[in-house]
Amino acid sequence: MGPVLTPAIDALPDAMDRLIAAFDPIRIVMFGSHARGDARPDSDLDLLVVVPRMPDKRELAAAMLRSLRGIPANIEVIPTDPAEIARRGDMPGDVLRAALREGRTVYERSR
Repeated sequence: MGPVLTPAIDALPDAMDRLIAAFDPIRIVMFGSHARGDARPDSDLDLLVVVPRMPDKRELAAAMLRSLRGIPANIEVIPTDPAEIARRGDMPGDVLRAALREGRTVYERSR
């Protein structure tokens, strides 16, 4: 039997703490069903994690997912940086655009 999953929203504080400690993001945006308010108990938690620079998006995404191991919830992370947001943030159909428009900022670094 696999691990028992808790509702993903319950995992948000732990996920944020881990991501902040490991990656020092500028901002974390929750998007998808939890941000829209139509999540079901089995819905995953979608997080856009904005870091200052992103040399390798795939490697960073893998590292972020590793940092979330052990959290009993389905969490999807999409790393990005300000340069990618400037390039793709207004492109129709792009996940960045959707996350930025419908998302809710759950963490923003103090300036």
